[in-house]
Amino acid sequence: MEIIHFSAECYPVAKVGGLGDVVGALPKYQNKLGHVAKVVMPAYQTKFLHQHDFEVVYDGWVRLGYTNFQVRIFREKTNELGFDLYLVHIGGLLDREKVYGYDDDTERFLAFQIAALDWIAQWEHQPNVIHCHDHHTGLIPFMLGNCHNYRHLNHIPTVLTIHNAQYQGQFGWDKLYYLPAFDLRNSSKLDWGNCINPLASAIKCAWRVTTVSPSYLEEISYNANGLENLLAQERGKSFGILNGIDVEVWNPQKDPMLTKGFNARTVESGKKANKDAICAIFNLDKEKPLFTFIGRLVGEKGADLLPDIFYNALQQSDGEINIIALGSGDPHVEDRLNELTHQFPGSYNAYIGYNEALSHQIYAAADFILMPSRVEPCGLNQMYALRYGTIPIVRRIGGLKDTIIDIGDGGFGICHDQTSIWDVGHAIGRAYELFLDQKKVKEIRKFIMALDHSWDKAAQQYIDLYQM
Repeated sequence: MEIIHFSAECYPVAKVGGLGDVVGALPKYQNKLGHVAKVVMPAYQTKFLHQHDFEVVYDGWVRLGYTNFQVRIFREKTNELGFDLYLVHIGGLLDREKVYGYDDDTERFLAFQIAALDWIAQWEHQPNVIHCHDHHTGLIPFMLGNCHNYRHLNHIPTVLTIHNAQYQGQFGWDKLYYLPAFDLRNSSKLDWGNCINPLASAIKCAWRVTTVSPSYLEEISYNANGLENLLAQERGKSFGILNGIDVEVWNPQKDPMLTKGFNARTVESGKKANKDAICAIFNLDKEKPLFTFIGRLVGEKGADLLPDIFYNALQQSDGEINIIALGSGDPHVEDRLNELTHQFPGSYNAYIGYNEALSHQIYAAADFILMPSRVEPCGLNQMYALRYGTIPIVRRIGGLKDTIIDIGDGGFGICHDQTSIWDVGHAIGRAYELFLDQKKVKEIRKFIMALDHSWDKAAQQYIDLYQM
């Protein structure tokens, strides 16, 4: 079976969040099952583009409304990611460093989708499945089924995976002329909320819809930023498949970014060595329990509450805990997190920005990771933490609910029900009490490192879905 994944992100080419991790791993594991999975994404000006060898497989033009843009599609030669990678270069639109955040993002991702389909339309063969990820590729199912240029491709099954329903990519009807020609009587397939909504269109037009955890499929029935009724209508073709993690990238025994590698048998000495190193870098006391937050500093992650949560926890513990924050996002939250470094020297520190190597090191060093999310479709950080012997403190929501069981229920994590300063503070207090029982902590560490959250099971579930 030949599967084409369309995505705006793919680790390590370009990553903003969990979408990049998923698309960087799922195709590799599908190939291991004997299939041919490929990834098509924009050619951003990233280090990966400049450090790898590519060959041109397509040279042409894409028409966006009344404007033509030159297109080149490159294939990465070495196949080092474990799958064929194709980068779509469109001068003036996609040849930028950042993935998102431009005023013309609508035009950028529309041109990307049209150019990729124009290329596939010229193939001598046709793929078995086209798998679209989030709204950035959400108009592909509509175009395959309705645009005249792709009529000969309309029998190819399409799958949409919703990584986050809060972001939908909607734009006004004044830009309808950007799309390739189609019968205007089918315009209703694009519409939701009186605008063109790529995510809504994909939910309507894709043959199957998946979410990245079973609980998230339930939650978007009442919290999907206006798409609740549509998702209810399409529930019959929708499935929740829990994400996995790439256990080759996230392997504490072989991770080259760590001070010292370790496994479940050597976890105590391994975590101690990594904790000593991180505490030296951040001027913290290596004898105290180390709490961390790693992620985007946005409301969905509960990040707006972190400064107050950290302040209260540090005050109430009377200096008996350490906290490191790693992330970027809301400038106001960034400033407040930085301010705490002056208020609690020796107990708190922050790194504002994205640093892949440092995140690995902190996962290996920390005793607990905080995930007080308001929305968490799947969550990968808690799975990375488990793999590195770090105990998750999570809100019971989405994929966090599917993967973490509270120690009070015979499990291995600490769970709370609300994203609130009090709830998270109480959970931190419970974690501190747990830390004092080092025998119990050691038992939990060995247990959680043995849990299997690899992509093997999920990759097979996607293959089963395609075969429907």
